[in-house]
Amino acid sequence: MAGFKIIDHWLHGAQRVLSPNHSERLPDTQISLLVIHNISLPPGQFGGPWISDLFCNQLSPDFHPYFAGICELRVSAHLLIRRDGVVLQYVPFSHKAWHAGESVFEGREGCNEFSIGIELEGTDELPFTDFQYEHLELITRLLMTQYPAITPPRITGHSDIAPGRKTDPGPCFDWSRYRQGLVTP
Repeated sequence: MAGFKIIDHWLHGAQRVLSPNHSERLPDTQISLLVIHNISLPPGQFGGPWISDLFCNQLSPDFHPYFAGICELRVSAHLLIRRDGVVLQYVPFSHKAWHAGESVFEGREGCNEFSIGIELEGTDELPFTDFQYEHLELITRLLMTQYPAITPPRITGHSDIAPGRKTDPGPCFDWSRYRQGLVTP
């Protein structure tokens, strides 16, 4: 198991790839929500630099037809967990990553302000890997220790805070397995 720890809002043990797609949180904002996403670029394909390219505003519209429609987006999650378990961090947890878009949790709009976003490399149609679950569970436990307002009821999917607009992490994400892994490391 990877030797992760959080120091100064960075996950040590993760590769740092700095994204410009973030901003300061409002003063006195309590980080109190964890949002789980999935992403693959091109859709349904894994590996390659394209997720990082998207999060760093370097995605070439010429490489794949799908990229022409998304290359102008200014988005980033805090973390990406690849299918092989490699973890990348794009934004320090203390900053607001632009991952949730228009969103509402328990009546509070603008979830980016008070949340941490974790992307899993995957799709709605394929199961996630054991590496991904193991690292997601470990990282979630660390986040809940570092940011105690994140509790199990305050862990949600992108589809839950942006219904009708987003479907991730999708029906293949095993919420039971994940939640069980949070209580039995």
